[in-house]
Amino acid sequence: MKKLFAIVALVAACSFAATSNVMAQEEAEEAATEQVDTAAVDTAAAEEPVAAEAPAVSEEPSESLHKVLKTKFIEGDAGFMSLVALALVLGLAFCIERVIYLTLAQVNTRKFMAELADLVAKDKVDEAINLCLNTRGPVSQVSRKALLCLNSKDQNDIATIERTINTEAEIQGSYLEQHCSWITFFIASAPSLGFLGTVIGMVMAFDTIEKAGDISPTVVAGGMKVALITTIFGIVVALILQLFYNFILGSIEGLTAHMEESAQELLTMCVKSPKCQK
Repeated sequence: MKKLFAIVALVAACSFAATSNVMAQEEAEEAATEQVDTAAVDTAAAEEPVAAEAPAVSEEPSESLHKVLKTKFIEGDAGFMSLVALALVLGLAFCIERVIYLTLAQVNTRKFMAELADLVAKDKVDEAINLCLNTRGPVSQVSRKALLCLNSKDQNDIATIERTINTEAEIQGSYLEQHCSWITFFIASAPSLGFLGTVIGMVMAFDTIEKAGDISPTVVAGGMKVALITTIFGIVVALILQLFYNFILGSIEGLTAHMEESAQELLTMCVKSPKCQK
């Protein structure tokens, strides 16, 4: 091992010495080249007149997106643009709340129903109810209500169990769709506020024309800018909220489909149980 370290050290020393010699030669060559270049430049400067320096063209840095949006927000009349921004913030708040709720409601339905069927087949209804309590989502809630009926002495007939499953499924479906009406309200109100700003901007433009007595572009530009900017922002807000709303609807439809499929399995499971009154 010591010989290996000695060999490595020797190779490193030789490499460092060779590198130092090469660097020294390169520095000497660069110094000679610089001297030749300096002499050539001095000769050219003595023979030719000094050329006028060209003016430097300074490139203006491009504005950031945040600054552009802020400028357009102010140009579009802060009053109406604030209403559009408020619609965006409130709409996104409801969207994020629904996305979190629906994400937490999603479970592995097939695995849950398989475990539930195994417990019910073994006549362990109490353990099956505890499994439903410890599992989140609408499927577990519907299953818990059905199993509570199955475990009772006066509501364990098939008709009552089926009616309980249908009622609880409707209740859970309404929980899934909660606050969606507010999202649709803000989707509709954002473009409406933008169009309202458009109408008011046109009125401002005509008022300016009436005062100036002229229809020049400079006179009309201010009101037209307010009209167009508010409309653009209103449509953009509606598109953003609509994207979230479509995702939410897709999640609700998926959960509803799982709930309907599980309800059929649950009803069959209860019918096969010895506690069910046929």
